[in-house]
This record gives sequence, C-alpha cells and structure tokens, in this order.
Amino acid sequence: MEQININIKHAIDLVGREAYEAVKPEVEAAKRHLVTGDAAGNDFLGWVDLPENLDPTIVGRIQADVARLAPKSKLFVVIGIGGSYLGARMVIEALQSEFASMVRGAHPYVVYAGHTLSEDYYSQLFALLDREDYSVVVISKSGTTTEPAVAFRLVKAHLENKYGRDEAASRIIAVTDAHRGALHEIGVQEGYPMYVIPDNVGGRFSVLTPVGLLPIAMAGYDIDRLLEGARDARRICLSSVPFDDNPALVYAAIRNVLYRGGKKIELMVSALPSLRYFAEWWKQLYGESEGKQGKGLMPHSISITTDLHSMGQYVQDGERLMMETMLLVKKPASHVAVPHDERNLDGINYLDGKSLTSINDCATMGTLLAHKDGGVPVVTIEVERIDEYTLGQLIYFFEFACGVSGYTLGVNPFDQPGVEAYKKNMFHLLGKPGF
Repeated sequence: MEQININIKHAIDLVGREAYEAVKPEVEAAKRHLVTGDAAGNDFLGWVDLPENLDPTIVGRIQADVARLAPKSKLFVVIGIGGSYLGARMVIEALQSEFASMVRGAHPYVVYAGHTLSEDYYSQLFALLDREDYSVVVISKSGTTTEPAVAFRLVKAHLENKYGRDEAASRIIAVTDAHRGALHEIGVQEGYPMYVIPDNVGGRFSVLTPVGLLPIAMAGYDIDRLLEGARDARRICLSSVPFDDNPALVYAAIRNVLYRGGKKIELMVSALPSLRYFAEWWKQLYGESEGKQGKGLMPHSISITTDLHSMGQYVQDGERLMMETMLLVKKPASHVAVPHDERNLDGINYLDGKSLTSINDCATMGTLLAHKDGGVPVVTIEVERIDEYTLGQLIYFFEFACGVSGYTLGVNPFDQPGVEAYKKNMFHLLGKPGF
C-alpha cells in the first residue's frame, strides 16, 4: 500500500520541537472525539466510515447511468456550488488533459453551472449547449440554494426546448435529500433518476458520495480505485500506530502549533497546474471548517513556478503571516526533456537532456529552502503519482486531518454559520418574501 509521506522538519526548525510535542495530547484527544462522535457536529460524521460503508449498489447504479447517458452526451453539465461540485471538479481536472476541451475523448466532457450568477457565463454556456448533445446532474440538498436553483431552472428549460420534456427528463439526474426539499419534489414529479446525499455528510465532505462519484465516473475515471485509496487512507488515519506515523495527526498538530505561534495564512503550494482545483477544494474544506469564532488559518494557494513571478516576492520578504503546505508528486505521467541547441543563444544548454520534472523539482526545493530561510515554515506532503487511488488517499487524509485540526482549534468543524449572513442580505435586496 502506497503511503502519504509528510515532512515537517522545515516547520519544526522554526517553531521548536517542544511546542510540537506539547500539542500532541490535544490532537490525540481530538482524534478520539472524531472517532467516538462525542463532540460538537457529531451528526455530520458519516464521512468518517463512508469509504467502508458505502452501499456497493450505488457504484453499480452510477456505472449503469454512465453507460446509459455517455453514448448520447458530448457534454455533461454538473450543476452545484461549493461542496456540491468542487470535489468532483478537483478529481476530474487533476486527471484529465489540460487540453481536454479541445481533444474530446470517449467520455463526455464535464462543464459546470450553478457556481456563478454571471449572465455572460450562462450566455456562453447555452451557445455551447445549442451545438452539442448533453445530459445534466443537479446537486443540491434543498433545491433552493439560489445559484444552483437559478442554473437548474435555466438549464432545464433549455434541455426541454431542445429535446422535449420526456427526453429531457431522461437526461437529468438529481442528487438530493432522500425525503424532502424542492429538488426531491421536482425529481419525484418529473421521474428523474435520483441519488441521495446522506444526512450525516456535509457538502464539503461529500466527494465520496454520489455528489462526487457520479460526475467523476461520467468523465471516465475509476471510482472503485478512488474509493480504494480512501479506504486505505482511512485505515492509517484510524490506526493505533505511533503519533508520528499517522500523517493526518502530524498535519493537524503542526498547523495548530504554527497558528498559535502567530501564523494566520496557510498556502497550499503545488508545481502541477492540474492540481489547481485540488487547492480550491482544500480551501473550502479548511476555510469553512475552521474559519469561525474569530479563529483559524486562512487557506490560500499558489502555483510553482507560475506564482513565484507574482506572489513570490511577498512570500519571501513580506510580513511573516504564513506557513506553506507543499503537495509533492514523485512520478509524472509523461516525460519531456530539454533538447540541445548548438547556438545556445538562450544560455540554457546546461539543462540539455534534463526532464522538465527534474527542473521543476529543483525549482520547488529551491523555493522551499529560500522560504524556510526567509522565516516561512514549510510542510511537505508527498504522494507517488496522481491517479484515482492517490486522489482517494489525499481526499480522506485531508478530511480526517481537518476534523482533528478543527477540534484541536476548539471549533465545531462541521457547521458553517457564517455562510448564511450574505444570503440574508441578498434575499432582502432581491425582495424574497420573508426577508
């Protein structure tokens, strides 16, 4: 079994081993709360055992729906916002070609709606849907969240105008509450195939439910391997191995130590453009779980080497507010080497024959050392490669570490009271009854 490897040496060197050792009992207590379910938010802990307890018939149903819809769909529209689409998008964009939209494969190309209220975005989307055959999944627990509800009304009308009501209904799948809510009611009335969002799994922890599994499978990726990776990570996270052999506990501990030492921002850093949406998913997971009661590291992200030419100056020499978590990948999926040039006008013949990965690795390690020397603590998290299995591992690892870290911080990691504040003002401004 491949392992997630975490290295905190370049963080401990800046805060001291004593502070790290001192927080371990708190982290172990937080893990016990998570496992026993005896702390705040315990009604949203279904994700902890989800990889082991997921009904296998769900995977079979998903595969059957993929077999039914994929042959007649060039595009698959995923309607959702926040956790209802970020997890799926993170996995799909990590695995697909950077140019997948230009070179269509055997499976539908996934596009997204419900995550924005931009009129220009929908105008451009419908221009595309006019030309291509497509199907839809709409993901919402209630069916009344403004952004996806507006998107679904728009897309449903377009689909019915294009194919007729009966064919449109056969091209729509709903992922929603098992018994109640506007989307559940619409699905029952229209006869849509429906999948359930478990009551005990919050949106940002839902990627290993049909919320994420259906779009990922529709894009052509192996959800069995994704779940296998998550199961293996779960075994490590829940095991009774020594503290420093459990990467989730180590990560939760060092984050809290650095936060208590004055760090306010955590940067997720990767050298792979394909992981940019992994960072977006991670930002929601940690920002929504820990950012409450005036507490929590603010999650942000940068990309090496791109952002070293923009944000790099601040990270190196700006105010010492941040820590970095570098996500490292040992083996690339491809090999590209620098060719020789006799004239050497660009002066880079010293790179002759070197792979871009080896150059990227040197840039990453050079950045790590420079930032550490500049007073930025750096944690590295390394996996062997990016595939369905390792993504499943990383999903569970970061989820489990998030729950432990939140309890160590002293907050309920599974609510999001602040999310409702903007909605009340928006509903008032829009004239919604009751606001």
